[in-house]
Amino acid sequence: MDQISNPTPPRWPSLFLRWYCHPDYLEDIEGDLIERFETTTRVKGVKAAKWNYTKDVARLFRPGIIRPLSGSYQLNQYGMFKNYFKVGIRNILRHKAFSIINITGLAIGIACCLLILLYINDELSYDRYNKNFDRIYRVLHVYRNAESPGTLPPPSPEEFQVWGSAPVGPALKADFPEIESYFRFTSPVELLFEHGSKRFQEDNMVFADSTAFDIFSWNLISGNAKTALKEPNSIVLTLSTAMKYFGYDEPLGKTITIDQTETFVVTGIMEDVPSNSHFTFDGLISMTTFQIWRPEIFDAWGYVDFYTYFLLKENTHIESLESRIPDFIEHNGPEWYKADNTIALEPLSDAYLHSKAARQPGTTGSYTNIYIFSFIAAFILFIACINFMNLSTARSMERAKEIGVRKTVGAQRHSLIGQFLLESILLTILAATLAIALIALVLPFTRELSGKALLFSDLLSWQFTLLFAVSILLIGLLSGSYPAWILVKFKSSQVLKGNYKTSSGGTSLRKVLVVFQFTLSMSLIVGTAVIYTQLNHLRTQDLGFSDDQMLVIDFGWDGAVQRQAESIKAELKAHPKVSKVSASRAVPGAFFPNAGTTIESADGEMIMHNPGIYEIDQDFIPTYEIEMAAGRAFSKDFPSDTTQALIINEAAARLYGYTKMDDVIGKKFTQWGREGTIVGVVKDFNYKSLHTKVEPLSIRYAPSNSLRHLSLKVSADEMNTTISDIEQQWAHLVPQRPFIYSFLDDSFNKQYEADVRFGKIFTAFSGLAILIACLGLFGLTTYAAALKTKEIGIRKILGASLFSIVTLLSKDYIKLFIIAVLIGIPISWFVMNRWLDGFAYKMQMGPGVFFVAAFICIFIALSTISWQSIQSALRNPVDSLKDE
Repeated sequence: MDQISNPTPPRWPSLFLRWYCHPDYLEDIEGDLIERFETTTRVKGVKAAKWNYTKDVARLFRPGIIRPLSGSYQLNQYGMFKNYFKVGIRNILRHKAFSIINITGLAIGIACCLLILLYINDELSYDRYNKNFDRIYRVLHVYRNAESPGTLPPPSPEEFQVWGSAPVGPALKADFPEIESYFRFTSPVELLFEHGSKRFQEDNMVFADSTAFDIFSWNLISGNAKTALKEPNSIVLTLSTAMKYFGYDEPLGKTITIDQTETFVVTGIMEDVPSNSHFTFDGLISMTTFQIWRPEIFDAWGYVDFYTYFLLKENTHIESLESRIPDFIEHNGPEWYKADNTIALEPLSDAYLHSKAARQPGTTGSYTNIYIFSFIAAFILFIACINFMNLSTARSMERAKEIGVRKTVGAQRHSLIGQFLLESILLTILAATLAIALIALVLPFTRELSGKALLFSDLLSWQFTLLFAVSILLIGLLSGSYPAWILVKFKSSQVLKGNYKTSSGGTSLRKVLVVFQFTLSMSLIVGTAVIYTQLNHLRTQDLGFSDDQMLVIDFGWDGAVQRQAESIKAELKAHPKVSKVSASRAVPGAFFPNAGTTIESADGEMIMHNPGIYEIDQDFIPTYEIEMAAGRAFSKDFPSDTTQALIINEAAARLYGYTKMDDVIGKKFTQWGREGTIVGVVKDFNYKSLHTKVEPLSIRYAPSNSLRHLSLKVSADEMNTTISDIEQQWAHLVPQRPFIYSFLDDSFNKQYEADVRFGKIFTAFSGLAILIACLGLFGLTTYAAALKTKEIGIRKILGASLFSIVTLLSKDYIKLFIIAVLIGIPISWFVMNRWLDGFAYKMQMGPGVFFVAAFICIFIALSTISWQSIQSALRNPVDSLKDE
């Protein structure tokens, strides 16, 4: 009854009011609120009064009534920050050298980080333009054969390949209702395109299913996405290809003649495939065209020339399909396929960075490289922050008296920390502004260096903007936190008496940070040396064939050239600068197929494997100077060579169980409709990239319709004239075909473009990292020399030599550099060994690499500190002592 007759305001709102309300206003406000509460209770009741009281307390929570967070109640926050800002600007201008070093180092560090972040973002963005990115998968295939079917262990990821057969896609769609749609496309085909007077050999056209636009988010500018690839002899061109033939005219419905025989109708124009796609093309030809040309291969599980992708229905888990793959193989695969061959399903998200499968439809990236560049970005930014901390703590004695005076007049610890953190953030903002200007300046060079379409506009997205703003704030706080903590520890009574010194802890920390910087600098120098030595090793490696001055003409399967190959070879060989000419389907470093090949084993059993296949003429092996390990090469003296002979390499002989190469000569074989005997074994030659060991290869005499390349061994003398003469001969001999040529060593080395690009990027950012480290070292040396100015003057008066003074200023750093080198050697050895594991043929990292890197590292460091040391040693001692 007492509570009803004498109600009180609610407890929690009252506590909240007393917590936030300014003490000067609390008594009056609380009294008014209680009075209103009592009045409302009488009129409307207790419940309504408590509710109104709570609302009134909430409404009063506003500026002017809230108590100050700390310090004096009359503190003008704006004035305080204005003062911090003025003092910060004055300190930056007063110490121009240190400010320039800090701002420049931080700017380079931030710019490098943002550029690397753009590069990494591009690498991680591959294929994500597809709206169904998470539901797209592709089929991987493994083709292998055991002496006893079913005895092989499960295949490793490296044994799979993306290249497969045509019937797998339709079979998957029929057996798995979870699959919404499938899409197949072939390897790129080389076709001669003509429209009016324009004629080009197109090397990146693919045959594709009509479901292309159902699965991939390619933007069709004109045409019907559902029907554009349904009819035979229809073609969809990319915009850049269409512009090449039609300019600004409307291409839809117009015709293009292919290989001078077939007429194709342009049924669609699409935007160019985005650069961040794991495969690209210049046009899509309807798969129905290919089915008319080669109907038998669409039911052949052993004919490999297709890439198969499919789209899962929504809310479907891929695991449910993977568990049923064995049953799928058993139900659909032919008998020869079932024992040791299978398929796997790979998400589109793994295609570019994670896939280990062979026969990729395009280039692949490297997650290792992303980790390396991320590390370099973090290192560059970290050493920039270290430089700031080192220079700030080293200058602590100069600011000690300022701290002492501030503390004496009543400055609190948090206000001093705020002052120095604001200075740090101010420096960081200036550095960030300079970094943006640097990025705008160097971005075109970065695009060329990385081979990527990096755009400045990507930095203006809200994600990048938010990340940039937060990062700048964090960098400023982290860089300034330790110096601020050191500075506010000074005791004002001792500082004002001049009784203070730099703490041993701060000195030790600076030494540790210098060692850390140059340990990583040493590692980066070793990394750069190893990368370029390895690339040079690849260029000078004995490939097992002659690629010097080898001119390769690509005539794109032209039937007229194939039929007249021998006479064209004779005409070209008649040129005085041409010593040898051969014809073949493939050349080293170029595309080649695989062939199911059965060879008789030592005990008479016929064993089938899937080695690569080269189809050549009798002049190929002599032209490329490939050595025979056993038997003989093809020869016109043996007419049966054209249909009944096979040559294999040493790797293939070992694959079929032979250790002595002579033992396989005369053994029976069957391959692609041919039967006969093995007539020769060539020594292993590197027909593929040196990233991999030499793989099994079969070599057979080419039927005329399998030829595509002519290889000419030419003299190095008067090369331009020779090429001009050959081009004129070609125009006379093959007027219907453009003269497309390359030098084999150049085209073979294109396989290492990604490695060369990686080396250039690594070197560029490593150089910048070392530059930032040297900037910090220069700043520390400058400050150390300033502290010892009078000591140096006294030593000079007492007769000290220039060398002894330079040694005085440098000896402590030399010890640190030696420690850094000793730590950096094992780190760099471990990291670069891991990188070299990506090559089958790799250099040996001997002690010379580390010796040279250590010498370069110490030389750079000494050069940095020597300039300032010599400057200090050469000063007139009178100037350094007159102000004592």
